[in-house]
Amino acid sequence: MYFRAWTALIGDMGYALSRLEIDPDYSDGESSPVGDDNDSQQSSSQNDLDHEVAQLTKLRSAPHDRLKRVLPRREEVSVSPVKMLAGREGNYSGRSRFSSADRCHILNKYLPVKGPSIVDQLTTRAYVSQFSKDGSLFVAAFQGSHIKVYNAETGWKLHKNIVAESLRWTVTDTSISPDNRFLIYATMSPIVNIVNIGSAATESHANVTEIHEGLEFSADDEGGYSFGIFSVKFSSDGRELVAGSSDDSVYVYDIEANKLSLRIQAHTSDVNSVCFADESSNLIYSGSDDNLCKVWDRRSSRSKGKPVGILTGHLEGITFLDTRNDGRYFISNGKDQTIKLWDIRKMSSNAPRTPGFRNYEWDYRWMDYPLRARDLKHPSDQSVATYKGHSVLRTLIRCYFSPEYSTGQRYIYTGSHDSCVYVYDLVTGARVARLVHHKSTVRDCSWHPYYPMLVSSSFDGDIAKWEFPGNGENPTPVNNSRPRRRYFD
Repeated sequence: MYFRAWTALIGDMGYALSRLEIDPDYSDGESSPVGDDNDSQQSSSQNDLDHEVAQLTKLRSAPHDRLKRVLPRREEVSVSPVKMLAGREGNYSGRSRFSSADRCHILNKYLPVKGPSIVDQLTTRAYVSQFSKDGSLFVAAFQGSHIKVYNAETGWKLHKNIVAESLRWTVTDTSISPDNRFLIYATMSPIVNIVNIGSAATESHANVTEIHEGLEFSADDEGGYSFGIFSVKFSSDGRELVAGSSDDSVYVYDIEANKLSLRIQAHTSDVNSVCFADESSNLIYSGSDDNLCKVWDRRSSRSKGKPVGILTGHLEGITFLDTRNDGRYFISNGKDQTIKLWDIRKMSSNAPRTPGFRNYEWDYRWMDYPLRARDLKHPSDQSVATYKGHSVLRTLIRCYFSPEYSTGQRYIYTGSHDSCVYVYDLVTGARVARLVHHKSTVRDCSWHPYYPMLVSSSFDGDIAKWEFPGNGENPTPVNNSRPRRRYFD
């Protein structure tokens, strides 16, 4: 249903991008960042990224060479959709169809910024929002023990209403298995619970209406709730989990064997985010409050206690990592108010010893970032590029690459403490869009893997859906009269 509606609506090429805040001067060929007139934080440290990843990104989202040519020695940077369609009909590429790069070039012009319509509203903070790998399911997790799974293909009907077990403070992370059969969730405890979301029942109250199997991550000699888990992810085959915890460790759990297969004393502070680097699951990325990103190779004997590489550049702790899924590049969100792009071929074997650069007292949980720290740069920064403009305060705010299928991973997007969602161009560093709706911190957001749709979750309790140009449905009105909780962040 959605596919048919999108196919019909994509023909409306002249549709205005958004009535919300989207930078109007942005185009594929621009190299300078674009921002508000009063946005002093705007811009990336790169005007135009000169790195292999920039060339790979352009190849993934550029039209065929024959479509770009205006004159023999002149090329168009941005080719119009009308010319793309004419080129397909005329078989200019010799394939009589759009290539994946052609498709991305067209879809990159239609960002999911229209709206929002409201998927759901609760009176408790929303911590997690994630699409399944195929985009058919969407999960939202809240501080008040609730995890809701929606069917994104049937009008966002509630698929599963889960009441969490072993809850301490909040649900910190969730992950849906690649086959959409199971969901795992973590809280501030050493137990990860697994739920069968393929069962017929809609209500899933832990160990009352359904069994939530608890996977124990603590050692036998560590009684009680000795630590909490901040980050947990399925492997691409669904057989393993990787987790990062408050005891400075990285864990790998073998689901088939039902046992912990690896524990690494990885960092000197909380491990806030972990992920497998690619589908092989051999490499693991980790980010910590010790300001470091580390790379672990499970094939190496060193992986039991020493990383194969360390990446330095953040001035404050790392809140989230996302992989490009190629075993080479990833991004990280940091409490120094930046996103950084990394190439693991630039990693070093040890963290460089540098003189103390922090001469101020600061706690991101309740203080604003010091103005004098905003222009500081790590003397041994190994990152490829840095993106600024959003705000990383109060909670572990997440960032991601945009989908490969529809954008060629051309963009980076992130939640923000200033209640907005930010979208940056990976190559130019330009801020492409700033989505304005929420009344409090946006901790998480998720871009549909195939359609121009993005869903954001906020501490105001709203799950908001952004689209372009829309799926033909009437948007759900925002209920501004509902009772709101008070915020002190």
